[in-house]
Amino acid sequence: MKTSCISVNNDVDKSEAYQQAVDLLNKGEVVAFPTETVYGLGAIATNNEAVNKIFAAKGRPSDNPLIVHIGSIEEVSTYIEEIPEIAIKCMEKFWPGPLTIVMKAKKDVLAKSVTAGLTTVGLRMPDHPVALNLLQLLKQPVAAPSANKSGKPSPTKAEHVEEDLQGLIPLILDGGPTGIGLESTVLDVTVNPPAILRPGGVTKEMLEEVIGEVNQPTLSQQDKKETPKAPGMKYTHYAPNAPVYLIEQDLPTVEKAIEQLRQEGEIIALLAPSEFEELQADYFFSFGQDGDKDEIGVKLYDDLRACDKTNASIILATTTSTDGVGAAIMNRLEKAAGGKWYQLK
Repeated sequence: MKTSCISVNNDVDKSEAYQQAVDLLNKGEVVAFPTETVYGLGAIATNNEAVNKIFAAKGRPSDNPLIVHIGSIEEVSTYIEEIPEIAIKCMEKFWPGPLTIVMKAKKDVLAKSVTAGLTTVGLRMPDHPVALNLLQLLKQPVAAPSANKSGKPSPTKAEHVEEDLQGLIPLILDGGPTGIGLESTVLDVTVNPPAILRPGGVTKEMLEEVIGEVNQPTLSQQDKKETPKAPGMKYTHYAPNAPVYLIEQDLPTVEKAIEQLRQEGEIIALLAPSEFEELQADYFFSFGQDGDKDEIGVKLYDDLRACDKTNASIILATTTSTDGVGAAIMNRLEKAAGGKWYQLK
């Protein structure tokens, strides 16, 4: 299969590109497109055969549910059994935006492979002109996980999608780099209090200002044995080829770690705030000045992917606090590292 990549990231009329994407989706194909978080790989969410092509292209486990993207709040009632008041408040405040809301799905409306056999589904309305234009032209729900090989760092640029899925999908709409860089927050409103299943750009603090108490379990508290209610809960994700180890954001500690690893013959890539560059790891990827969390979020997946273009044999990633969007950053880093921390000897 030949994969076309068409830029829609300018003021020139791109109606033909959008129509091509709509036609492919209506024919049961998959299309990659940008959202404000990461690039998604979409198929019409009511077409089981089309949705299965997402799983095939990504190599994604079938018990990992998909988020359904819609172009307007009015569409929610088509797919949801009962819309809780809490969900309505969240939609009014955060949609369009990086918030996925898990609710009870109507029976036999969405493809079975979307919900992975669960009675719930996550819906979101993305805040990106390309995604919204596509959804509103299509007038159908689109199931869309991140447009990457399963387990690899999510794509924040069209070139990342090409690296992973060239020859496996027919079309990529290139809308330039994504804005937030971390997948949407997933909020389950079928439980009381509502629970964050995956942290993202809409933080616990932001949600609690609107709906009151919100539970945010740690990775270790999430039950990994059952079918997960949301993407990113069960499997190792966001991982480059070399093993990732977390390390405290402390200059002397990181310096000792680099010395030890050099003695062991390791080639080291370091992901850390800009002031850590003086430690002279073999490769350095800056988390920004003083570890600015918004900047970390935007750059994290690009940096992890950049590590694959080096000959690094080990990757050290400094941690950050879990305040605000820091919870999402640490969630992704812990997943990328498989929970591994580097221990000084």
